[in-house]
Amino acid sequence: MAFNWQTFRTRTLTSIVFVVVMCAGLFWNRWSFFLLFSIVHFGCWVEYQRLVQQFYPDYKNISAFHRWGVMVAGWCLMLFFTNGELVLGKLRLNEIGWYVGLLLAILVPVAQMLQSRRLLLPKLGYSLAGLLYISLPLALLMDMRNRWIEEDYQLSLTIPLLTIFTLWVNDTMAYIVGSMIGKTPLSPISPKKTWEGTIGGIILAVVVMCTIAYFTGRLSLLHTGIITAIAAIAGTYGDLFESKLKRMAGVKDSGQLMPGHGGFLDRFDSLLFAATAVWVYAVLFL
Repeated sequence: MAFNWQTFRTRTLTSIVFVVVMCAGLFWNRWSFFLLFSIVHFGCWVEYQRLVQQFYPDYKNISAFHRWGVMVAGWCLMLFFTNGELVLGKLRLNEIGWYVGLLLAILVPVAQMLQSRRLLLPKLGYSLAGLLYISLPLALLMDMRNRWIEEDYQLSLTIPLLTIFTLWVNDTMAYIVGSMIGKTPLSPISPKKTWEGTIGGIILAVVVMCTIAYFTGRLSLLHTGIITAIAAIAGTYGDLFESKLKRMAGVKDSGQLMPGHGGFLDRFDSLLFAATAVWVYAVLFL
């Protein structure tokens, strides 16, 4: 795959804008983190439903209550995993998420049955798949941001940032390495990806993130290296999964959020898989 400077320049410029917006949400406080990924959540859901409609046209016929109710139910999962750290007056967001989410979990299937006089499991199945694909990973990311007590606040900021920055570094390094020396296709699903680029991206991501960990001392080199490898590998699978969805839908990009990067799902596909994998490691070993 020949190196394309025009593509690389476009990706770089739009990435700068993206990074500025992301950093504002990531670093300000827990509220900005929650608001940032709430926007990501709904953006991903809109694109996911659009993709499903392309390869399963009957999904277009779901009611507006079903369409938006499942999105809000997924968002309630994110609310629940704020773990009582975010409060509005006397109301904790996790309590709101629990009760509203439980109510929607009952009402959405009932509304589907009333609309079509039958349950229509395929439609509900794709909606449930969206909850597992989009809402649950972002909820677990929210859990990592709010999981640890105040004395370990550094950890609650470090782990999500390590996951996200790993994916950025891995994506950039894999693109550069693959463009320069990539020859062996990684998968028919995404023919532009190569084994050389993928492996090079993972190795360089581990080197970069461990170097940062060494100088900042925020996390041990062992945990940093393991989490970086987990995020990079899982993120690659997330990228391939979204590529499969787009191929089934017959589209190049999931949306038009950023020139050279596509839509929300194109930008956060890796995170949706990586967040879950890193969460498992963090809960078990940190």
